[in-house]
Amino acid sequence: MNLRLPQASAHAPQTDALILSLLVISLAVLALVFGLMLTYVVRYRSGNPLDRGKLDDKTWRIEIAWTAATLAVFFGLFLWGAGLYVNLFQAPPDALKISVIGKQWMWKVEYPGGQREINQLHVPVNRPVQLVMASEDVIHDFAVPAFRIKHDVLPGRYQTEWFTATEPGVYSLFCTQYCGTDHSSMIGRVTVMSGPDYAAWLARNPAADDLVAAGRELFTRYGCSGCHAIGPGTAAGSTVRAPSLVGVYGGPVPLSDGSVVTADEMYIRDSILEPNKQIVASYEPLMPSFAGVVSEEDLVRIIAFVKSLSVAGAQG
Repeated sequence: MNLRLPQASAHAPQTDALILSLLVISLAVLALVFGLMLTYVVRYRSGNPLDRGKLDDKTWRIEIAWTAATLAVFFGLFLWGAGLYVNLFQAPPDALKISVIGKQWMWKVEYPGGQREINQLHVPVNRPVQLVMASEDVIHDFAVPAFRIKHDVLPGRYQTEWFTATEPGVYSLFCTQYCGTDHSSMIGRVTVMSGPDYAAWLARNPAADDLVAAGRELFTRYGCSGCHAIGPGTAAGSTVRAPSLVGVYGGPVPLSDGSVVTADEMYIRDSILEPNKQIVASYEPLMPSFAGVVSEEDLVRIIAFVKSLSVAGAQG
């Protein structure tokens, strides 16, 4: 155990304070219980002539009082931990979104501008960063001890976690879920840089098309544009076979069973891989499944493109 682990994120002091409080209170309760046990073992041992009182003189008030007090303290710790847990899943709207794909046995990172890395993550200091994570094979776990963040990365669904790094430096990244033979080698580094240094790093590193541009190209390559409207230039017939995607992200989607869902990342992903899972009202289930055809990395790009249509639709 490293008791001198740096606190390098905004969450770290709160997490450490919660763990320390839980440890201190647990030790206090432990000392109280075992202290009372030891006291009574010695004081009321066999052969000790000490008066033990009458049964009808005993009261449960002390027992109830200290049990209720302990319950209140631990319930307070629960509320404290629950608040911190909920906060870890509510990234600020202006958070920098970075895609992370777990694969035996590496972390593949892609930035909004198209820069890509393996087992490396570069982030600016004092800026919220949200990681959108998925696995291409088995369950992994993305953990940065110095940031006090740890989250399972599951195949078949998206997971997110966010942090705000507060100290420039280089920190260790681990997979903390056993994922196969070379699990121990699935490690990396997180480099926290000042704002100007981070901008310079992005400029120095060659980038492919950004996520939106790459997603648009994939959208056309896989034939999606033949059915879905993505702008005023799309053929009118396309809106008959499939719903328009302009402005769909983040909005309500009525389904054929009468329910309404929100078009988030997971909904778009399921619509690509499992199109018959949630059928949009007034449309026939004609779309083929792209499961096994589109990789997780390409899904991230296509979803980024669909999300950009929401912005374009709002501006239009």
